[in-house]
Parts: sequence; C-alpha cells; structure tokens
Amino acid sequence: MELILVRHALPVRIDATADGSPADPGLSELGHRQAGRLVQALEYDPIDVFYCSPARRALETAAPVAAALGVDLVVEADIAEFDAAHNSYVPVEELRAAGDPRWDRLVKGDLYHPDVDPEAFRSRVIAGVERIAVAHPGGRAVLFTHSGVINAYSSMVLDQSRMLWFAPAYASINRIGASRDGRRGVISLNETGHVRDLLSP
Repeated sequence: MELILVRHALPVRIDATADGSPADPGLSELGHRQAGRLVQALEYDPIDVFYCSPARRALETAAPVAAALGVDLVVEADIAEFDAAHNSYVPVEELRAAGDPRWDRLVKGDLYHPDVDPEAFRSRVIAGVERIAVAHPGGRAVLFTHSGVINAYSSMVLDQSRMLWFAPAYASINRIGASRDGRRGVISLNETGHVRDLLSP
C-alpha cells in the first residue's frame, strides 16, 4: 500500500497562550492558499482513506481536499506533532531568522522541547503509521500531519540515526510504500511542484 504523508500548510504564529493552554494555531492566509493547491495535487490518486492530526493547522490543511473530494477525515492522535502540548508555536523559518536557539537544536536533529521524550515520540508515530498501513493493505492512505512526524517515520524507513534529518516544506507530499510482508521504502520526499511559487525561497 502507499502512505501519502502531507505536511500542514503555513500556520500563524502564537508566541504564548494567555492561560498556558496548548497553542493550536490555524493557517495563515498564505497557508490557506497552499492548502487549496493540494486538491489538484491529490485528485488523480485513487485514495481509500484520509487521516488527520487533531491539530487545527492540519485539519484546515485537509479541509479543501475533504470538501472537494467529498470524503470524511479520520482524526488520529498518534500523528500529532511533538509540540502538541506546548503553549507557543513559531514557524521554523521565523526561528531561523531570529537566531532562536530552538532553531540550532533542530539543525542538530534534536527536538527543541526539553520535556518531550524523543524516543517516546518516535515510537508513538511509528506505531500509529504502521497501524494505518496494516489496516489498508493494497490501498492508499493520505495522512495530514507534521514535519516531525514525517521525519520520525521516514527516518525509520531509511534507517537514519537522526530522527530530524530533513525539512519537509509546507503542504509538501511525501510517499512511502508499505508492503504486506513488512518492507517499507521511500517513493518520494518533499514533492512541492504544486506549491513552489507559494514557498519561501
């Protein structure tokens, strides 16, 4: 079967929630435009099921595809990002531009939240994606998810020692083949032709 992992489109920034609750940003205006491009990018793939992280930015990315194709989304907590419980969200390119130390940690392949267990996160992601793969043998599933999730699963497929090893673009498409005998292989990573003009250089 084929797993299509789609990174969410560009969200807005939340420096900190007033009450300390988890930040759950929606998409920016540009992010909504990026999400709209996914309709054409995915419309010719015969798809059996659509899964989505519970994060608002992922749900809003999936919404145009779900509406255009008339499909329901299955919300799956195991494909949520490692920062889901934190009270701030800053797009990574803004961390980089500001010289934020969190960017330096990401470049080194580390999660920048000290209270997140990297191995527990990776194990949760792999277990969740594998459960989806096993549930749809011979089919095709789209997962609207996050950069860390895409990294964690693809690093397992490629036997990468670093969990964070590449930077999927906003609204990028990443394809993994999953055979019934347990073999996994990368078909493509970071497909961006559909949003190339809507991404930062």
